[in-house]
Amino acid sequence: MPFVVKEFEVKEKTKAFLFLMKEMGYTQKEAQRLISRGRLQVNGEVMKHTAGYFEGRISFICFEGISRGLKPVFETPDFAIYDKPSGVLVHPQNRNTQYSMIDEAHAAYGRNSNITHRIDQETSGLLLISKHKESERTLKMLFENREIKKSYLALVHGEFPKTLEVDVPLLRKEDESTVVRMVVKVHEEGKVSQTGFKRLCYYPELDMSLVECYPLTGRQHQIRVHLFHVKHPIVGDPIYGQEEKDVLRFLDKELSPQERIKMSGAKRLLLHANELCFEHESKFCIRSKVDFVEEAFSELRIEE
Repeated sequence: MPFVVKEFEVKEKTKAFLFLMKEMGYTQKEAQRLISRGRLQVNGEVMKHTAGYFEGRISFICFEGISRGLKPVFETPDFAIYDKPSGVLVHPQNRNTQYSMIDEAHAAYGRNSNITHRIDQETSGLLLISKHKESERTLKMLFENREIKKSYLALVHGEFPKTLEVDVPLLRKEDESTVVRMVVKVHEEGKVSQTGFKRLCYYPELDMSLVECYPLTGRQHQIRVHLFHVKHPIVGDPIYGQEEKDVLRFLDKELSPQERIKMSGAKRLLLHANELCFEHESKFCIRSKVDFVEEAFSELRIEE
């Protein structure tokens, strides 16, 4: 478990955030944020007063990353790039999350390392991790200013055009038709969203195409929704392009791998973050080491 409970006995009245700064090495801002999240218990009661004092039996819930042996495909003194496997979360969803990419970051580079962007749990591929606070600020600003160029590979249904530009606004909103789950949809009130696509190969025996995707903006589920919008949904997408009853069964973890293949074409979402290009003191253009085509084809069937 990456979340652990540390026990202390504090005999003199002490300011809580100062204690965490001294004993655990947090900054004042970090310590007060953790207190406000209910991570600190005093004599069995949760403390949330960020400037309060305590004494007595103290329990503090903290995150300690545990590596599963994943190694970066590229690194510098400032950052590391990992090939995230499909199915692995970027951040823990809650205290019961057994493993996420933050585990690898903190285990390798310490508590000041962080993930600088997000990719979906089922999307595989390149993930950029900062090793310290200064590089985190710089790299996140590069993403915000769209100075990091990303390309993805996707296996999609149907014969895709040789090239295609999709420029339709996306809106993230609650959808009552899926029991008030958060979904993203094309909507005139949404944010500007642009993606370029290039077909790399068409497989007529499968009626599927390998497509390179170039997101010019960074909206949630952008590539997935844009491909669904042009009637070429990603193979294995359990949400966009599926019937409501099947979407709900997926969200409730009730679909078997066989049912998912029959429903969507594959056991997982066949989307892969394949390349990152940016400038951070030097110019970098890093490609994934994964053979996505081989991996994708293996997900189209159930192993005997």
